[in-house]
Amino acid sequence: MKFEFEVNDIFRKYGDLYKKTSSSLNWPIWPNQLKALRDIQQCRTSELGGHKEVCDTCGAIRISYNSCRNRHCPKCQSLPAEKWILERSGEILPIDHFHVVFTIPDELNTLIINNPHNQQVVYNILFKSASQTLIQLSRDEKFLGAKIGIIGILHTWGQNLMFHPHLHFLVTGGGISTSKKGEGDNDQCDQWNWARRNFLFPVKVMSKLFKGIFLSDLQDSHLNGKLKLDGADWDADADAQPTPDNNFQELIQSLNYKKWVVYCKPPMRDSSKVIEYFGRYTHRVAISNRRIIKVEDGRVVFKWKDYGDGNKIKIMSLEAVEFIRRFLLHILPPRFVKIRYYGLYGNRNRKETIQRCQALLGVGITGNVSSPSPSISPSTTNQSQSNFQNKKWWEIIFERKGIDITLCPFCKVGHMHYEESLCCIDNDNNNDNGMRGPPAPAWSVRDLCLGNNDIDIDIDIEHRAQREAS
Repeated sequence: MKFEFEVNDIFRKYGDLYKKTSSSLNWPIWPNQLKALRDIQQCRTSELGGHKEVCDTCGAIRISYNSCRNRHCPKCQSLPAEKWILERSGEILPIDHFHVVFTIPDELNTLIINNPHNQQVVYNILFKSASQTLIQLSRDEKFLGAKIGIIGILHTWGQNLMFHPHLHFLVTGGGISTSKKGEGDNDQCDQWNWARRNFLFPVKVMSKLFKGIFLSDLQDSHLNGKLKLDGADWDADADAQPTPDNNFQELIQSLNYKKWVVYCKPPMRDSSKVIEYFGRYTHRVAISNRRIIKVEDGRVVFKWKDYGDGNKIKIMSLEAVEFIRRFLLHILPPRFVKIRYYGLYGNRNRKETIQRCQALLGVGITGNVSSPSPSISPSTTNQSQSNFQNKKWWEIIFERKGIDITLCPFCKVGHMHYEESLCCIDNDNNNDNGMRGPPAPAWSVRDLCLGNNDIDIDIDIEHRAQREAS
């Protein structure tokens, strides 16, 4: 869906100005930020090449340019998000799930922002400490005494684009407990332990344990030389001439006395919609194009939700250079894994573990869950993953949504067929740079479901060619 104002347009119009401004003001720009800036500028333009399609009935021609595929580009996240939902839909257990959010204090922002090496270190510590908090409490007999399933996603922004690292966790409302069948018996048996209906773990207990694990790992990283303190602006008194080590210890002490925010939302009852709900978080970027209201006179106006003021929708106006600076704060380190799986949902032996859980829950044979909780709905997604394997993306959309995306948008009768590829064009030098790989679709399944059929669709060149050849 094409919006009137998009992040890509802002980057193309003001990206060079941002580079000049950052150079004059000594703002740091890291290589991964420059790459994201360039990719978003070139996304769906002739610089990345494209292809031409022709309708087999009316002869209408449609030109589609390739996408950048950068995971921070607002226009390139729809298809990866839908694929993630389809891949996970057959693995999510048909039980209640809790949504838990872990946030680190703002005092750590300077340590992370001013050094790209520290981003990788601190983000890994954040994942480790938050996941261990949930795993340790779940093993405690006072709370659950079982092994739970966890999916974690890293976000680094607030609604106003300021730096605000936090984790979203999807946590099962129960887990597997393994015990011996009898005294002296080496055989073990599994049983399913249910969490309380509206309660996972005490929030204050989670907060204190999370803080303790995080600060301990942060200090260990400092002692092992993994943290770089030279680039941090500690805002200290110049007359005192403090050392980075002294400032770091003062930071640890202040954080130890601070209350850390952990929030647990009420459990989601409808298990069939859990993955659809959580899928909204997986491939989200700092700001979507639909939130941008206008771009004029060197300023960007966008909507944002103020959670500190009763979730009111407000309007914010930023200079375009400041808008780009805030956006680039949320570019993740190269190859950093922002979606992680633990416990029952862990990558190791996931298939076998899920099958064990389904057997304990009575899923697969009867389709129902033997549970004292009446809120649990039957799982209808056990076969979804196998159904969508080895199928093309346009076939999946047609089966799931009943929409033929090859239908000509002009005559509504014929079908669009690939005719030729278009070479990449260097607009600066007006030269052809050869062809790139097949493009990713520019549409969103949700856009199609809402009736937005006038979407510039990038068709997979290779797959379409193979389809026509057959």
